[in-house]
Amino acid sequence: MPSAITSDDINTFSFQRSPVLVVENFWSADERRFFRDRMNQAAWKSLSDLPFVREDFPHSGNWAKAEIGPSEGQRFLARVQFPFIQDYVESFPGIIGRHLGFSYYSYSVGDCLLTHDDTDQGRPIAGHRTLQRRIALVTYFHEEWQPDWGGELIIYARRTGEQTAQPDLVPTHCIEPRPGSLVMFTVPRFHRVCRVDATAGQHRRLSIAGWFMTEHA
Repeated sequence: MPSAITSDDINTFSFQRSPVLVVENFWSADERRFFRDRMNQAAWKSLSDLPFVREDFPHSGNWAKAEIGPSEGQRFLARVQFPFIQDYVESFPGIIGRHLGFSYYSYSVGDCLLTHDDTDQGRPIAGHRTLQRRIALVTYFHEEWQPDWGGELIIYARRTGEQTAQPDLVPTHCIEPRPGSLVMFTVPRFHRVCRVDATAGQHRRLSIAGWFMTEHA
């Protein structure tokens, strides 16, 4: 599996060369502490409070989601606006709008996310165009994480080029949710979050995740 790159090498990255980016130690300890403090102040909703999402992801525990406040949202985006993101997003024709959407997530013991490819753009809203997810991002802010605790991000490729209802998938990346690491990958791409093991105890897998998106006529 491809190894992670360093923050020093990130500006030479291109999604045209590699569809998956993994950067370890992207966030400093002070930055992680800042976002954990904001997470403690956020208004969380559990999966049981999100019926449409729960319908899409049954048997996934009861992970929680919260909105990112304006000040921390600005600080977050200031750190992840890289030229290679714009280069990839702008490679799609007919764009009339560019959008992004990120949230806080908390996974505790028993929580997971089943295999999906991010092409489900959510329930359509009358009067609104459907946005196309182009790049997925997830980055981790917990203070500690041990290998036995689970919660890995598994990314897949199709074993064959055939488009079938039940795709034959092969893992290409098994990414431990290391504190301060950053992961981005192009959409569509099958992936899942492994279930957090009971050995994690009271530790929570804390992340920011979401997408860079385009709007088309």
